[in-house]
Amino acid sequence: VQLVESGGGLVQAGGSLRLSCAASGRTFSSYAMGWFRQAPGKEREFVAAISWRGVNTYYTDSVKGRFTISRDNAKNTVSLQMNSLKPEDTAVYYCAAPHCSTWPCAVMDAWGQGTLVTVSS
Repeated sequence: VQLVESGGGLVQAGGSLRLSCAASGRTFSSYAMGWFRQAPGKEREFVAAISWRGVNTYYTDSVKGRFTISRDNAKNTVSLQMNSLKPEDTAVYYCAAPHCSTWPCAVMDAWGQGTLVTVSS
């Protein structure tokens, strides 16, 4: 499984960014997809996940109401729309390919290379 992220960058607090992840190497529409992040000096943490058909979405509490995960099974892509960004959202964001059709899932088949999101105050 290969995952390639795009869309990170520098944004002011209150702004928006959209991350995208292109997947290949497995039947994309059969599996859930997820996003994690790792801030400087901290452990990687779960951000959001979406079930195989996109019916169910899951978010960590700190991003609920601000971030939206979506997927396009025809294009093998998953996206993370991030609104009302805060400085504490600054992190490297990773796309993840869970070995499950829904969430939670303990096993990841692959991780993307990461894309840096920096939110200035």
